[in-house]
Amino acid sequence: MKIEIWSDFVCPFCYIGKRRLEIAIKQFPHNHNIFIEYKSYELDPNAEKNTKKSIHELLAHKYDMTVEKVREMNANVGRQAAEIGLQYNFDSIQHTNTFDAHRLTKYATKYDKENEMAERLFKAYFTDSVNISEPLTLIKLAEEIGLNTEEVESFLQTCKFTNSVRSDEELAKDIGIQSVPFFVFNEKYAVSGAQPIAVFSEVITKVWEEECDDLTNEFQFKKSKATYCCDDEGCQRID
Repeated sequence: MKIEIWSDFVCPFCYIGKRRLEIAIKQFPHNHNIFIEYKSYELDPNAEKNTKKSIHELLAHKYDMTVEKVREMNANVGRQAAEIGLQYNFDSIQHTNTFDAHRLTKYATKYDKENEMAERLFKAYFTDSVNISEPLTLIKLAEEIGLNTEEVESFLQTCKFTNSVRSDEELAKDIGIQSVPFFVFNEKYAVSGAQPIAVFSEVITKVWEEECDDLTNEFQFKKSKATYCCDDEGCQRID
């Protein structure tokens, strides 16, 4: 099963949704057959790399709300994050542009470290309060997950994987994604938002059962009076 996730590293619900999905996957008995693919999505492609305003002030301006009200909302989001073991430090977050962070995640895919890179970037932004657009920061984060420092430094000086990021964003437009996180299961089912763990579990089970039914219909054959059902674990006789 392939699960595609459109998300942005400065989106608080994206990190929550990511963790809830991971918990649901961990609870699923066939989780070793699930593959996650991260898709790029920028909430604000024009975001500055450095700003002196706090995240509370930026959101208050964006949504025409008071800073006090935004603080209350962020505190509520922080409590939701804490319920699944995530720590959000809203007061010290360094809001920034995420384009290079998305490029770096694409780069990490070459070494099968896409999930590790995404996780480290989310934690760096929400917990560690570092600027995830700074090249030195990105190099350090990449090094922490086992990527080669010199290679990452050279990569960040290029425009490689720009097309991959833009392609994800164009695909998001084509299929009507207007907010993240957004999850697509086997290109059949879509889930929008940081849904409860139970919802993710239900969808995963439903998709898995339908795929198994398809395999049964495709590979089922009869020999004498016996029926054989074949899947990726082999064939079993059903009398």
